[in-house]
Amino acid sequence: MNYLEVFGTLVGLVYLWLEYRASIYLWLACIVMPAVYLVVYYQAGLYADFGINVYYLLASVYGWIAWSRGRKKKNIQQTEEETPITRMPRKVYFPLTAVFILCWVVIAWILITWTDSSVPWTDSFTTALSIIAMWMLARKYVEQWGAWMIVDWVCCGLYIYKGLYFTSALYGLYAVVAFFGWRKWLNLMTEQACDQTNKE
Repeated sequence: MNYLEVFGTLVGLVYLWLEYRASIYLWLACIVMPAVYLVVYYQAGLYADFGINVYYLLASVYGWIAWSRGRKKKNIQQTEEETPITRMPRKVYFPLTAVFILCWVVIAWILITWTDSSVPWTDSFTTALSIIAMWMLARKYVEQWGAWMIVDWVCCGLYIYKGLYFTSALYGLYAVVAFFGWRKWLNLMTEQACDQTNKE
């Protein structure tokens, strides 16, 4: 049993719960989890996933800052408001898709050329889409859940193939919870819109 993988899985469950609740503290779990999986993925020969966790560490800092900027103090109660959940603007779809395809091809080429990866295209696909999904999460776009659902299901199969059964189970759970997270965020977005209307 890979105890480091088990620990990473437990941290992942905490992260999942915090993300579902749209809590800013998800970024703290998102700092610990990549640090653990850097070792797990390297040992499994999943080099693109290894690389994406370096990105996750950096993106987590950005995410914390981006969400914190939306906070502001209010009156005597000092109540905090975070950046609101929104839909992704249509003008972002095309450039984001182009960035995804570019990342996928470049990462696959790197894996094929410079590593002994046995799953270069699948590994690079999940890595490229994770880069996009992480940026969407940092911007608090509700559509990020759709991107994560695709990543999670593909990763679930990939990790079974690589013998990472605890991690595969975690990503299978991610995929299921992502659906409910998407619905939860839609409800939160509606509530935020109603609150804003009432304030006006």
